Amino acid sequence: MKFTLSWLKDHLETEASLEQICERLTAIGLEVEDVDDKAAYKPFVIARILTAEKHPEADRLKVLSVDAGDGKPVQIVCGAPNARAGMIGALARPGTYVPGIDVTLSVGKIRGVESHGMMCSEKELNISDDHNGIIDLPEDAPVGTSFASYAGLDDPVIEINLTPNRPDCTSVFGIARDLAASGLGKLKAPKAPAFKVEGETPVEVKLELEDHLCPGFAYRLVRGVKNGPSPKWMQQRLLSIGLRPISALVDVTNYMTFDQGRPMHVFDADKVKGALVVRRAKEGEEILALDTRTYKLNPNNVVIADDNGPESIGGIMGGEHSGCDENTVNVLIESALWDPINIAKTGRAHGIITDARYRFERGVDPEYMIPGLERTTELVLEMCGGTAAAAKVEGYKGHQKKVVDFPYSEVKRLTGLTVSNDESRQILTALGFEILSGDDKAAKVSVPSWRPDVDGKADLVEEVMRMFGVDKIKPEPLPPTGSVNGKILTTLQIRTRTARRALAARGMLEAVTWSFIPAEHAKLFGGGSEKLKLVNPIAADMSNMRPSLLPGLLTAAQRNADRGFGDVAIFEVSGTYEGDTPDTQRRVAGGVRRGTASLAGAGRAWSNTAKGGGKPVDVFDAKADALAVLEACGIPISNVQIEQGGPEWYHPGRSGTIKAGPKVILGTFGEFHPKTLEALDVSGALCGFEIYVDALPEPKKKATRTKAALELSPFQMVKRDFAFVVEKAVEAGAIIKAATSADRKLITGVNVFDIFEGASVGEGKKSVAIEVLIQPADKTLTDEDFDALTKKIVGNVEKSTGGALRA
Repeated sequence: MKFTLSWLKDHLETEASLEQICERLTAIGLEVEDVDDKAAYKPFVIARILTAEKHPEADRLKVLSVDAGDGKPVQIVCGAPNARAGMIGALARPGTYVPGIDVTLSVGKIRGVESHGMMCSEKELNISDDHNGIIDLPEDAPVGTSFASYAGLDDPVIEINLTPNRPDCTSVFGIARDLAASGLGKLKAPKAPAFKVEGETPVEVKLELEDHLCPGFAYRLVRGVKNGPSPKWMQQRLLSIGLRPISALVDVTNYMTFDQGRPMHVFDADKVKGALVVRRAKEGEEILALDTRTYKLNPNNVVIADDNGPESIGGIMGGEHSGCDENTVNVLIESALWDPINIAKTGRAHGIITDARYRFERGVDPEYMIPGLERTTELVLEMCGGTAAAAKVEGYKGHQKKVVDFPYSEVKRLTGLTVSNDESRQILTALGFEILSGDDKAAKVSVPSWRPDVDGKADLVEEVMRMFGVDKIKPEPLPPTGSVNGKILTTLQIRTRTARRALAARGMLEAVTWSFIPAEHAKLFGGGSEKLKLVNPIAADMSNMRPSLLPGLLTAAQRNADRGFGDVAIFEVSGTYEGDTPDTQRRVAGGVRRGTASLAGAGRAWSNTAKGGGKPVDVFDAKADALAVLEACGIPISNVQIEQGGPEWYHPGRSGTIKAGPKVILGTFGEFHPKTLEALDVSGALCGFEIYVDALPEPKKKATRTKAALELSPFQMVKRDFAFVVEKAVEAGAIIKAATSADRKLITGVNVFDIFEGASVGEGKKSVAIEVLIQPADKTLTDEDFDALTKKIVGNVEKSTGGALRA
């Protein structure tokens, strides 16, 4: 919301400085986002052209001698056709920044003649679009003084960051009312419009829709107007807040939108055919709007129509056909009320953002509908002339004010501020609230019509607090928890952070993907139910809540590949949705690897078939990531079971399911099914996993006691290799488990480093080579110790798998 200082002072009688006003605005919740003090206009001065001679080398240029009031004429080369001796205009000297052309001037030569500045046009100073000649000021313009001060361009512009719950401050008058209530000045009471009314308004308006969609429609005809440019003061104000002046009739409606927060609309009455009907649009109806775009309407949209069809999208934008122009003679002024929810939905559906929509979807003052019509009529008569007909009002049943019970003690309880009852009453009264009745403990408070955001006692407390002073709330430390080392985060929060760190440590990058995905993608991953379909999606391809993290991660990986980054490892720890209730929302750690982004690409690993790394990712990379998350979250890997096969979006022979018991599924992993990748329009070597962090069992509580610090063993680790011939159906995990159980104190790790199949090992057989890490703890192992351990490892594997040590 932008406004100028002089505009504010039209409604607020105050001696406060610009700095004080900005400080107070922020203090009462209307945060000042920017202040343009118009310093850029200060260097421009009023100057007189003494002589204007033809340029010796150019027919269209003139060499001017210009006096800026200091008695030292300067030479300027000028191309303006209206430049002449005796003319008074605006001079910019070298070093001055000219906003309209985005140039900082310097002394230069134009066709061999030095030029020490320039005489400016209105366009070059961003005053208007006129660039046919330089500014021509009256003879009495004070030469040598500031042009900005003379032309009113030194009026500071204030921009506030307005929160959606303050529709009353979408107007300069509303902002002035808040400042006056805070004690920074006195609110100027608006004068009641006074003009002569002649005759009736012949146009009929019919409301053919539900009452809540258009609670009221006020309008009147003004005959015999002459629509030309609006006054200079109005044009300057509109320009200062970024609006382009169009014509008096249009500028008046824009001015009312910002001055009073009351969007208005004007129809060229001679272009209206028959009665105006406020109704729902018909399916397929179209309207050419004032932004020159054609919008296809539907019954969810409310329109103002006549016999020609829709003439306006109610409360959002008017139509081009009935718009006012320089030929308008009779104008129909509209001041209506619209349903905020319908305005928001219509504007969002069609992508229309207007100042009218901004205010109507937040809620305008219903009681100002008729006074707004009167004030607009007054401005139109002042600027365009004409005769006003009697106003008509359709559908308006009056405003029923809300009454709130307000216990004064709530101020202290909710804010900690000590505010007397009298002070609370004075603040609320200054803001327009009415104290209907009450005693020393509580009061019944009537809410003004311009505050639709106030519903209960907490809202009244907020009003008292922001006017009394938020800065007066004394900071207090939080009460002690009673335990220095007490647990603050929940187990789920801790595991969420731990999972992120574990995956980042494995070389994966964290991604943040959308929680909503296309319906087709949701169905691929077990979702797509009607319960998870968004009523009002932000885009057509974001229509469903995601049942899995994987579709978003897969498409993100493909986007990277499309841009030349094919080797990607990304993860996300976030929410997925199985239903529309809180208990059906999951916390999931998921990840995707693409290309050769594999941790097994180097070193001694059975799957590293490419020399020097570069191995495409596969199911085992996904398995390793999944187990790393479980281990980081405190789940003993030895306690989980891994079953072959996973959900249908994985490859059936290259996927697995991680369980804790027969029923509790902790996660899934695998390479993706080709049909899944084709449906997602994704290609390449891809694997992924998901761990259901919220399904992990709670850690067992143990007695707290100090444990001896872990010490490194003084004895060297020893590695021994074994190769076993087993049936092809035997899983490598069974061999690892059997070898590990031979001696859990000495054996600290078992890794598979080679798998071989061929005629030399027998039909239906395979050779699995493992590396066993042996770490002595209390003595150096002898040959006898190693022989005994070796026999135990071989015996365990043979017993568990039916295999034999390879010769």
